[in-house]
Amino acid sequence: MQNLKFFDCDLHIHSPYAGGVSKNMLIPILADQARLKGLKLLNTGDILCKEWINHAEHSLTKKNHCFLAEGFDTYFILGGEINDINNVHHLFFLEDFDKVNQLRDSLSQYGRLDGKGFGRPTLKISGEKLAEKIVELNGLIGPSHAFTPYFSVYSHFNSVKECYGKMANEIKFIELGLSADSYFADLIQENHNYEFLTCSDSHSPWPVRLGREFIRAKMEKPNFAELKKVLRREDGRHIAMNVGVDPREGKYHCTACEGCQEKYSLKDAISLNWKCKSCKGPIKKGVIDRILELANFGEEIHPETRPPYLHSIPLAELISIAKDVKQTNSKKVQGLWMQLVEKFKSEINILVDSPIEQIAEIDGEIAKNILAFRNGYVLYIAGGGGNYGKPIICKDKEDFEKTKIAMKGILDCNSSKEKQKTLAEFG
Repeated sequence: MQNLKFFDCDLHIHSPYAGGVSKNMLIPILADQARLKGLKLLNTGDILCKEWINHAEHSLTKKNHCFLAEGFDTYFILGGEINDINNVHHLFFLEDFDKVNQLRDSLSQYGRLDGKGFGRPTLKISGEKLAEKIVELNGLIGPSHAFTPYFSVYSHFNSVKECYGKMANEIKFIELGLSADSYFADLIQENHNYEFLTCSDSHSPWPVRLGREFIRAKMEKPNFAELKKVLRREDGRHIAMNVGVDPREGKYHCTACEGCQEKYSLKDAISLNWKCKSCKGPIKKGVIDRILELANFGEEIHPETRPPYLHSIPLAELISIAKDVKQTNSKKVQGLWMQLVEKFKSEINILVDSPIEQIAEIDGEIAKNILAFRNGYVLYIAGGGGNYGKPIICKDKEDFEKTKIAMKGILDCNSSKEKQKTLAEFG
């Protein structure tokens, strides 16, 4: 008899061998921080880099077909990200280290795989050819952060099928990225064929970044074979929930100037020839405008199998807002964060599961912010042009409506959503 369980998983992170990544992104640290966050399964990230392979092999133990971090109850799947010849990023997963080394041998002719800064390799290979090589090894592949400018499938192609060519039928998932969610992605009809991954793409091991987006997957064990069944919806395995930041927090959500971050409608950006009227900097097309260009539907439509999407805000961010502290890594914020996590076991429990009354016993202001977040009383000064969006926590529905009117013209590119379901209501 199957013993299926729910596992919270962050399936896209990086190692110290990718550019701009913390030196603390080591498996023991990641495993410990994942425990505090409430995550059970992580992607190793950057698994084609020889130096990182050595670290992973010494830090992971294979147990019941799962890779378990030594000394921890956190599991890992071998995988990483590749930038192809068209500047499209691809997320991939492999079954074991033998398959990793076979893929290394196969891809070594297309570019450099090793050394600092090459954790995410840029290879002279197409998405179609790359998919062919990974599928030959029984691996999984799909587009990373599919809608963001510069390095995504939809920034260089008009469809996933166009990118992967004859291998398109082998694509089972797309990663949404921070600037999109299920509501927006499903406006494009072809995306109804894919499972959606929500992942942090974290460059830091700390819980304000790690697991800021994750999936809740129903499977028997946290390993590659089970993930493959999840993405194929086989034998009762499936993604039960996507969790991610509101797209308006994404730094490329709106069409905006990359210099001064002034926002523009798509029509105005085109008429200005993509040059900012204020600072003459380049205007970058936002994710929402790119999605609307490709949209087949004018309203929210989902396939029957699409799981619910829970918008989330990192706990440290909620604490910093409650205490009016700018830096989430300040001693005050981190002290309160640790006090709450020690009491309620993990950040995910605090954000979506723990009774508000019990949180209020530790800090009433933080409890009010968490309750407002759960009820959806959050407005956003939306991000764009490389600048992250900013959440505005409202006290209650009345405050939410008044603030929305008062800040009209300052807020987001899209209308605010009303109350979302809590994790308990999702079941």
